Amino acid sequence: MSNTPAEPGAARPLSGPQRAMRKLGLLRDIDLALHLPLRYEDETRIEAIAALREGDTAQVEGVVRSSEVEGRSRRQLVVKLNDGSGELVLRFLNFYPAQQKTLARGQRLRVRGEVRGGFLGREMVHPAFKAVEPGAPLPAALTPVYPASAQLPQAYLRKAIGSALVRAPLEEILPPAVLPPGLPALKEAVRLLHQPPPSTPPAVLEDRSHPAWQRLKFEELLAQQLAQAQAVAQRAKLRAPALSGCVGGDDRPLHGRLLSALPFGLTGAQQRVCAEIDADLARPVPMHRLLQGDVGSGKTVVAALSAARAIDAGWQCALMAPTEILAEQHFHKLVQWLQPLGVTVAWLSGSRKGKKRAAMIEKIASGEAALVVGTHAVIQDDVVFARLGLAIVDEQHRFGVAQRLQLRHKLTEQAALEAHLLTMSATPIPRTLAMTYYADLDVSTIDELPPGRTPVVTKVFADQKRAQVIERIRDEVARGRQVYWVCPLVEESEHLDLQNATATHAELGAALPGCSVGLLHGRMAAAEKAAVMAQFHGAQIAVLVATTVIEVGVDVPNASLMVIEHAERFGLAQLHQLRGRVGRGAVASVCVLLYTPPLSDTGKARLKAMADTTDGFEIARRDLDIRGPGEFMGARQSGDELLRFADLNGDSGLLEHARRVAPRLLAERPEAARAHVARWLGGRSEFLKA
Repeated sequence: MSNTPAEPGAARPLSGPQRAMRKLGLLRDIDLALHLPLRYEDETRIEAIAALREGDTAQVEGVVRSSEVEGRSRRQLVVKLNDGSGELVLRFLNFYPAQQKTLARGQRLRVRGEVRGGFLGREMVHPAFKAVEPGAPLPAALTPVYPASAQLPQAYLRKAIGSALVRAPLEEILPPAVLPPGLPALKEAVRLLHQPPPSTPPAVLEDRSHPAWQRLKFEELLAQQLAQAQAVAQRAKLRAPALSGCVGGDDRPLHGRLLSALPFGLTGAQQRVCAEIDADLARPVPMHRLLQGDVGSGKTVVAALSAARAIDAGWQCALMAPTEILAEQHFHKLVQWLQPLGVTVAWLSGSRKGKKRAAMIEKIASGEAALVVGTHAVIQDDVVFARLGLAIVDEQHRFGVAQRLQLRHKLTEQAALEAHLLTMSATPIPRTLAMTYYADLDVSTIDELPPGRTPVVTKVFADQKRAQVIERIRDEVARGRQVYWVCPLVEESEHLDLQNATATHAELGAALPGCSVGLLHGRMAAAEKAAVMAQFHGAQIAVLVATTVIEVGVDVPNASLMVIEHAERFGLAQLHQLRGRVGRGAVASVCVLLYTPPLSDTGKARLKAMADTTDGFEIARRDLDIRGPGEFMGARQSGDELLRFADLNGDSGLLEHARRVAPRLLAERPEAARAHVARWLGGRSEFLKA
């Protein structure tokens, strides 16, 4: 394949634009060909200055009648352009000598910009302009405006893309039977989107309903579905330990003893997902299952029972969580359940160092530690497992792609085997998202809360009612209940007018004399955080002022009130997670969302969703609508949008078609399927496996 300007000879250093193109992933001719415009500018028409209206974006051509620098302290370049029908002022607040030369008196210019009203009549501020000869031809197509960066001028990118379009392999790979009816050829679609004729209705280009856009969206969705199907097929060829039965023929396996020892019964949903996981673990193929369930639905006990299956079969289990607080919550719960049954549980985190860490690593390497719980410290190079058969990742979307791939590659030291992988998430995945980004996963859903859980009432107040909220805290504490108060920052920001955790801690301490008010934030040492959490668990602290370090995993049934300050600054999924810290006991609980007006449209939508429902699946659906899939998924793509053009909601018909035809194409035309994935995803298909 020909090199583009982004791939110069090895001996020549890259220029600024070339580096910027490389950063955008524009390495091949096909990458440039598929780098489609964000919008278009119509430079195919010249309008008379006399016919211009305020608010219009237009292109005019005329001769400069005057060009003067005005003002002393705040200099401006003011240019008057005349086309015979009228005069237009061009105003430049920032300018360079080279621009002054082009804008000199007598020059013929072609100018494009937004028309405004000014003291001297109609004007354009900082319009695009270029010097032209009389009678210079107009472009035959709309001018594309591409996604770019400060180091990558549009003119450079347009030239590179124009050159790449000549060389890019845009031949048809897909058989006609695979395509939805009525769509144009790929080459025709790509060229039209880069150079649409002026007769193309702007609306169908902007809303991406044009058949050319439909072809590109389908191609993209099909590539993504094929990559997922390939990942499933590749995994089916791998071998894993069959985790069934009990080593040594023990007639009282750990799994059964754990079930008997639990102080509660499993819900029907928990029993169902346990059966699904058990069936996977018993097969000699690596499990790749996502366990999703709303906040408080009981995912941890399912993880413990899955770990017991692995331990019964003579293998180790590792559980990795994104934060030390969450990992420690899991550790204490699992120790409470499993240690009395004779299971050694190891703890690994970034704060555990020296001899204690070395002792844990030795227990893991020898196999003495049957269960290992920790943060990303679990996947560090010096951690070697004797027989790792099952890895469990909690809140998997909060780990970066590289970390999740590293965990998958580390799953076992047995050369011929891979361990089973169970990922967990309290952020339920909407169906359209599961059909695309998670199509290679088997999904188990806990759609039932344990009995005795009371729904949390959510109230939304402006910050002016802060005093009433503090009064409510006083009442809750007087009843022997505990309270969370969550703040978004640890210290004052020069840019955001937000109350910080330290100031709020002092404020509540003064407002609630005789009440124990604790403080917890991410910058505290691990030992300090652990001590504060232990005091809150033991009810020695009545009110805990915290940052979002308590977002997941914290379980204090006596906490009945959650106050989230500057709630408009939090994401919807994060608000739902925080709300899930209360309502964990039998007492009626309330979540108060304090906001600072005025609210943005997004802020209003988030707070309304929180007030409307406590259903995590409905929250997730609205979150997807508000934020879109890339942001909703967090770091899954590590900055690479795997769907650049298709919209999961608007293009559901194309998605269904792609899902239908992908298995057939892979089975009947595997070479075409591989070529299609390579064209669209290049090396990024690896992210789909994370």
